[in-house]
Amino acid sequence: MENEAQTAPRGLAAPARWALQALAGVCVLLGLIGIVVPVLPTVPFLLVAAWAASRSSPRLHRWLLTHPRFGRPLREWEEAGIVPRPAKWFATGMIAVSGPLMAYLVPAGWRNLVLIGLVLMLVVLVWLWRRPEHRPGSTS
Repeated sequence: MENEAQTAPRGLAAPARWALQALAGVCVLLGLIGIVVPVLPTVPFLLVAAWAASRSSPRLHRWLLTHPRFGRPLREWEEAGIVPRPAKWFATGMIAVSGPLMAYLVPAGWRNLVLIGLVLMLVVLVWLWRRPEHRPGSTS
């Protein structure tokens, strides 16, 4: 088994490494909470956690990538930027519901910010739907 010190990221000062470890830990916690709280997303938090852990904690990064439930999507994202079609449809549905709801419920003084938020949601959807759904050359 590899020595943890040999796989530790190099070039980061201790405070930066600690900050990234804290970010990874908080994002893992928020992702786990998102499993049971419907309006809190799980995967985006776990993606941020995997990113932060890859730069600060090889052990946490390895745990995330080998997790039975979340490991495969995280590995596919890291290796090929893959977003499965069901995830794209889910995100589209959530934005389709939350965007108009936000526009309806927000006070009139905040309408410009809501408009900016709606435009950003549209930009995210365009970007998301342009991501690959499977590895190049695979037939599934």
